[in-house]
Amino acid sequence: MIVPVRCMSCGKPLAGLWEEYKERVEKGEKAGKALDSLGIRRYCCRALFLTHKDVLAEVAKFRV
Repeated sequence: MIVPVRCMSCGKPLAGLWEEYKERVEKGEKAGKALDSLGIRRYCCRALFLTHKDVLAEVAKFRV
């Protein structure tokens, strides 16, 4: 869905970095290098970025 606002483990604010990370990876930059340059160094925060899948467009098709 939408990237969490804060890291689930340590509480570091991350939502503001998601768009820049996504753009860099789409342009071909390696994920690890992009995370390093954005200042995301903790394992918990890196795992959140690396495992997140944006499925908002798929879920939006269904109405309740």
